[in-house]
Amino acid sequence: MWTDGFHDLIAAVALLLVIEGVLPFLNPAGLRRTILAVAQFDDRSLRLIGLGSMIAGCLLLYVAKG
Repeated sequence: MWTDGFHDLIAAVALLLVIEGVLPFLNPAGLRRTILAVAQFDDRSLRLIGLGSMIAGCLLLYVAKG
């Protein structure tokens, strides 16, 4: 039923929030420096980083679910 998929989605979002919270919790100054550095990237570079991240995520999900 669709509720199983919905629960998986909620679990995935919750895990994403936990993982994204680790860096600001452990090293807020480092995160601030990283954000300032990323703000200097041009649009093309950010798009390529985003594309690479999406592809890596899809591959990881394929391996994990496969």
